[in-house]
Amino acid sequence: MRGLYAIADVGTLRARNVDVIAFAGAVLLARPCALQLRAKDLPAREILALLRALRPMCKYAGVPLVANDRVDVAALAGCDYVHIGQHDVAYEVVHRIAPTMRVGVSTHDAHQLARTLTYAPAYVAYGPVFETRSKVAPDPVVGLAGLRAARGVARDAGVPLVAIGGITLERAREVGLSADAGAVIGALLPSHGAVDLAEVTSRARQLHALLCGDKALVEATG
Repeated sequence: MRGLYAIADVGTLRARNVDVIAFAGAVLLARPCALQLRAKDLPAREILALLRALRPMCKYAGVPLVANDRVDVAALAGCDYVHIGQHDVAYEVVHRIAPTMRVGVSTHDAHQLARTLTYAPAYVAYGPVFETRSKVAPDPVVGLAGLRAARGVARDAGVPLVAIGGITLERAREVGLSADAGAVIGALLPSHGAVDLAEVTSRARQLHALLCGDKALVEATG
């Protein structure tokens, strides 16, 4: 797992009048390392419908599809991964429900990271690295120094580390030097005004290149 871990956050997209499937299609043109559907406030039926629509798109693009939290729905939709947080269903329960499902886990401090790595998850997320507005009550900022320390611990365990929290185009390069991937929600969209899907694709390509540390690709994408 390397580069842009793109998140299609239903709440954010609907607030900007952006169709979730159209947005995902624009992001997938950049071939990110993963696409997560985050739909905290939707009923299971709607989440399942969205995941089933996204599944063939991700398969065609060669991009893993991740469901946030709902392992039951993720299994029904045939997702590649499910992502859980510290207050979601426990890792052991996820493994019992869907033994073959790959699992990613959010962590926010060294203790949570160490405990989570004992499960050997598919990847571990760590942060917030910077201040973020995607959560109502975010955890304390860990900073780049904390991220670098976490990467060393995760690398020793053989688990990819995904940086989370406040990652922008301006910060992506330095995040890419300190983590395997970076999870992005807001920076995939312009800060205000109507959303042009071509701009979403451009932003996704730039973020992916910066997070990968690909100088040639950065120059090619502007």
